[in-house]
Order: sequence, then C-alpha cells, then structure tokens
Amino acid sequence: MKLTKDEVQHVAELAKLQLSDAELDEYAGQLDQILAYAQQIQSVDTSAVPPTPQVLPLSNVLADDASRDSLSNDQAVDNAPDTDGGYFRVIAVFDESGA
Repeated sequence: MKLTKDEVQHVAELAKLQLSDAELDEYAGQLDQILAYAQQIQSVDTSAVPPTPQVLPLSNVLADDASRDSLSNDQAVDNAPDTDGGYFRVIAVFDESGA
C-alpha cells in the first residue's frame, strides 16, 4: 500500500501537525513501512492460538472486607484547623450566585 503525499498531509492535519514537504515525503515512507508490517502481521494464521485476555495470571490482591469501628466525630475533626459544631469549616469556593 503506497500512501500519497495528500493522504499523509490529511493525517498530519488531523493530528494538528504542520509538516514541510521533506517531512511529508519522509513520513510517507515510514507510514508505508508500518502499514506493510501491519498487513504482514494480519496474514499470520492465528486460528490455533487461544484468546489471551491477559498475559499474567489473575490474583486478588485485596484483603477480605471486614467490618470494624470507624473514627468518632470528635476524633475525625480533632486535628482540623477550623471546626463548627463537629463539622469541618472551609473557605467558600463559590459566591452566592453559585457560579
């Protein structure tokens, strides 16, 4: 498959690249080689190869879920720089209009 200079220019425009004429010629040759290699790979018979969804064996690295006591409200806000009635007080991010 031989790419034309116009096709390479179109791909470059899609990628928002500005290429010189020399670069267009150079990349046309490189893209031709890539497409030829992809075509060569597609011609390989893989009908006897089972699908491989992952290359490493799956293992669960997470601990089992277990119920446990959580922090009390006083412990949670103990180191907060500013609190109000057991809640964290923070600087307002939005103005009154909600914008």
